[in-house]
Amino acid sequence: MVTQTLAPRTRKVKILATLGPASSDAKMIRRLMIAGADAFRINMSHGDQKTKAKLVEHIRALEKEFHRPTTILFDLQGPKLRVGHFEGGRTVLEKGSQFIFDRDQKAGDDKRVQLPHAELFEAIHPGTNILIDDGRVRLNVLEADAGYILTEVKVGGPVSDNKGVNVPDVVVPIPALTDKDREDLQFALEQRTDWVALSFVQRPEDVAEARSLIGERASLLAKIEKPAAIDRLNDIIALADAVMVARGDLGVELPPERVPPLQNKIVACARQFGKPVVVATQMLESMVTSPTPTRAEVSDVATAIYDGADAVMLSAESATGQYPFEAVQMMDRIANSVERDPSYQARIHFTQTRLEPTTADALAGSARQIAQTVSAIAMVCYSSSGATARRIARERPPVPLLAMSASLHTSRRLGLLWGVQAVHTRDVASFEEMVEKGKRMALRHQIAKGGDRIVLMAGIPFGTAGSTNVLHVVRLVGDEVERYQASKGSAGQ
Repeated sequence: MVTQTLAPRTRKVKILATLGPASSDAKMIRRLMIAGADAFRINMSHGDQKTKAKLVEHIRALEKEFHRPTTILFDLQGPKLRVGHFEGGRTVLEKGSQFIFDRDQKAGDDKRVQLPHAELFEAIHPGTNILIDDGRVRLNVLEADAGYILTEVKVGGPVSDNKGVNVPDVVVPIPALTDKDREDLQFALEQRTDWVALSFVQRPEDVAEARSLIGERASLLAKIEKPAAIDRLNDIIALADAVMVARGDLGVELPPERVPPLQNKIVACARQFGKPVVVATQMLESMVTSPTPTRAEVSDVATAIYDGADAVMLSAESATGQYPFEAVQMMDRIANSVERDPSYQARIHFTQTRLEPTTADALAGSARQIAQTVSAIAMVCYSSSGATARRIARERPPVPLLAMSASLHTSRRLGLLWGVQAVHTRDVASFEEMVEKGKRMALRHQIAKGGDRIVLMAGIPFGTAGSTNVLHVVRLVGDEVERYQASKGSAGQ
């Protein structure tokens, strides 16, 4: 196979592509990476661990081929609430009729069915809404006790065995991690995943439990998909490393018209905390079966990018759709088009970010202003933990940020961060060496050329996480460019 070099990414928002049956072989994953995928989501709701391990193997092989740290996110399934089974496998509920959920395991009919989740009987009360099959069937609770829930059918329709149940009005008293999730989490950590996505988050305690199991072995992303999570949003974001606006589930449990303002709220809140935020679900849904999206979908993706999301995600489009390559290409084209809009920089700064009273935050905020004032072409930082890169990315600078790190684990984690191009490189021992390496990497990764200014940030002493205390502006002069050109092809970084 002829080695193909990935073109430098010119856009700042990242593309997270879900892998699945349509994108499970090495050739397709390679095509997705070339098309613009910056990170890959492995969904643990489907398939077996052996198949997932093969996906990781393919991604890591491409990482070595292209010499680019590549981000892997394992998405845990979370609890799935479902009805029992029916005689004949299905029934039809008529609007206005009464329907009972109980704990009897015998087959159900149009009058009753088992609800095999004892915890729900304790939490549900009169007035609670119960949704079946992604909200296609809606019921309202009239009476409830420890083993019996009487409802009235508000929106009728067919219901078949094991259809999903949503209860948007209550905090469901079950943990976010099931036994399956714990097994999958251990597997993901053994595969050295970079990020873990936690489903069914309702409370900060859900995030804290996952954090205690993960430690520092991976970064933790909390999926905001339950109405209860909105009520504790600040506390959840404070504990997580990133959040995802899981619009599909939010749109089931909430009226659809509430989802857009909530998306805006979650993105703004995450940005204020300086945490990456991913907007996900049905972004280019029509491309599951069509080579082109609708104009409304294109506008939807553009809105998320204008709001300043760190990443936009493809789900079924790249996992099971007929056009996974085209979907990533389209997402890349939309992002580049939006970011070329002269109003883009002003739009993403509608959300005001608050700097903490620290030297590192003060320098990160100043670096953006300095880059604009001196017309710098890029920013470069050296970061052992990724904290410096996160602080700078929060400020949404107008130029790309090259984040150098001696830690491959840190470099991989930065793949969900807005505007960051991660470079895994050898450690540096002095400020002078850091400056020279910053210049060299800016040339190598084609984000600067002779005569350009770059803004460098780092912490001294090197290797101390969170110690950012130096901001330096340099110009790439002609002889430096000549020396770099002469040294091309030499081994190592």
